[in-house]
Amino acid sequence: MTVAEHYQITGAGAADITASVEAGVRDGHLLPGAALPPVRRLAAELGVATATVANAYRTLRQRGVIETAGRHGTRVRHRSALLHRGPQPLPAGTLDLSNGEPDPSLLPDLTAALAAVHPAPGGYADAGPCPGLLDIARDRLARDGVTGALTVTGGALDGIDRVLSAHLRPGDAVGIEDPCWANLRDLVAALGMHPYPMPVDREGPTAEGLADALRGGARAVILTSRAHNPTGADISAARALRLRALLERHPDTLVIEDDHWAELSTRPLHPVADAATHWLFLRSVSKPYGPDLRLAVACGDHDTVTRLEGRMRLGSGWVSTVLQQVVAALMNDPAAARTIRNASRTYRDRRQALIAALAARGVPAIGDSGLNVWIPVTDETTTVTALRDRGYAVAAGAAHRLQSPPGVRVTVTNLPDHRLGDLADAIAAGLRPHRSRA
Repeated sequence: MTVAEHYQITGAGAADITASVEAGVRDGHLLPGAALPPVRRLAAELGVATATVANAYRTLRQRGVIETAGRHGTRVRHRSALLHRGPQPLPAGTLDLSNGEPDPSLLPDLTAALAAVHPAPGGYADAGPCPGLLDIARDRLARDGVTGALTVTGGALDGIDRVLSAHLRPGDAVGIEDPCWANLRDLVAALGMHPYPMPVDREGPTAEGLADALRGGARAVILTSRAHNPTGADISAARALRLRALLERHPDTLVIEDDHWAELSTRPLHPVADAATHWLFLRSVSKPYGPDLRLAVACGDHDTVTRLEGRMRLGSGWVSTVLQQVVAALMNDPAAARTIRNASRTYRDRRQALIAALAARGVPAIGDSGLNVWIPVTDETTTVTALRDRGYAVAAGAAHRLQSPPGVRVTVTNLPDHRLGDLADAIAAGLRPHRSRA
């Protein structure tokens, strides 16, 4: 069924047609996944030139509202930039394993850090990165082999947004992992840039995928150092060498690396980004210290960091000095460090327990690090629905994927031990009909 059968798009010009579609999405008349009429059909219905409708659709794609899905035509994006993605209501008694967030009970206590901060009232003249925080970050990054100019952003996605906006233009191609962090895919779409998929295996993005993206004209590539979302991959030493060799031959490509797992990781970092001329390495505090601490340290070449800071000055200006001082106090707090080490062990144990339980039932799954376990499936919708009926909410992989095979993501942060066996049974039962048909 196309949208024309239940929502009438109107407009005599491209801007009017664009506004009509956006209103339909915003008001809930055009649901995620809804098919839009082909360009020629809508042009005939509205009595306008095909180029007018094509221009409207192009604008909507650039704004992250719609996407072209090959033979399936043009559809409203499942995660449209127009829609607020707050928590979705779940049936009573459902265990939410879909949110991708850290366990609040495993986050450091902020009491001591807040008490240690006694800032004087600040103003525009005093704004900017706090020297104390930069000193701590510089030492930690240097121990991991990352050195460069430093600044602070309002989280990893904020840094990626600003540096892409400063370096690229709408229509440019950006190499992103496939599957990838869903918010990153949404951001690239909202910026009007074209995502170029780079396959991921257990050692990180493949060298062949990166080479294809570079040959395809990607002006930027975005990589995850460790705890790739959703598969849990860490870039290995051997893979890092191959990726670096490729990037060294493409000096004009911007490389962004996201090390969101940081202090929670038990594996060494093998950085890739600084092989490029223009690069940015981001380390946010959301996973180890708490999502509400909207802060990431950014390290890169002088030109890229300068552009990033210039772009920030045109928007939020700076990250709160109070917040920076709280994060610095947490980073210096031995109790916080112990809490993070315990969280790392707990997440590892939960991932491994679920993977082992699934393996015992003949279900392959991966999740070497991070908060999630990735389970390949044949039909995401059927699997998610079957698990919902058994009292478990998991995330369909569609939001993460471009061309990679289907899967579901299970976040282990609030998975209690006594539910582990039942969850594994439910997953195995949900997959069994598809596997038998295959």
